[in-house]
Amino acid sequence: MPSLFTHQSPELTKHVSVLSSSIKSSFSNKACWDSWKIDYEATKNSLVAGKKFGASHFVLLSAICVQKPLLEFQRAKLKFEAELMKEAEGDDGFTYSIVRPTAFFKSLGGQVDLVKDGKPYVMFGDGKLCACKPISEQDLASFISDCVLKEDKINQILPIGGPGKALTPLEQGEMLFKLVGKEPKFLKVPIGIMDFAIGILDFLVKIFPSMEDAAEFGKIGRYYAAESMLILDPETGEYSAEKTPSYGTNTLEEFFARVLREGMAGQELGEQSIF
Repeated sequence: MPSLFTHQSPELTKHVSVLSSSIKSSFSNKACWDSWKIDYEATKNSLVAGKKFGASHFVLLSAICVQKPLLEFQRAKLKFEAELMKEAEGDDGFTYSIVRPTAFFKSLGGQVDLVKDGKPYVMFGDGKLCACKPISEQDLASFISDCVLKEDKINQILPIGGPGKALTPLEQGEMLFKLVGKEPKFLKVPIGIMDFAIGILDFLVKIFPSMEDAAEFGKIGRYYAAESMLILDPETGEYSAEKTPSYGTNTLEEFFARVLREGMAGQELGEQSIF
């Protein structure tokens, strides 16, 4: 992948004061390669280019899951976060805001059509293994704007969730069935199935290194099936809904209702879809 910003656009010759980066890798069949080339290298290139043209504040869209870095893309994000903070420490005229959102609405919308068509809602374990405070794209965009305009967001790591209580997959499924007016029907998949599959893939990687990305993709699925997208309390080692900040006005229920009416146009998951 060629380095970003190696070609100088006429637009980039203008002075910029704030740069916001929301570059992220997709969960594709090149999971490991993408993580370092995009989450780290391309994001770093945007910082270098921004500073070259006068940027004095950098807003980084990261992810709340980097609190517990078990995956390549999380390690790549953390490496850049550390370099961004170091950059600000060495330059009094440069600041940052690191935004770590919880789950996006669209990442939870993959089963809306299945439920609408009478299929069961698929979840792992009892549906209570994890929880999140999902946030809409609009509310997140507003929060990112606050990072430019509000002093208390400067040189801070900012975890952020949407409004309301934290929701488990079970509660998300119940919400969907209520909206479609059908009796809840769940397919509960034992989390051990994923552990078994990942174990096999890890073994095969030792023989066939080309399967590394398939193994990483399996680990990504396993992570999101069991880990909450909430603040990880360093004192207890547990996820805390109470300590996860809430922001905005858009709710997941409103999003589900809109998708039921209008579909996922503009919200397609592509390679990141699991169901």
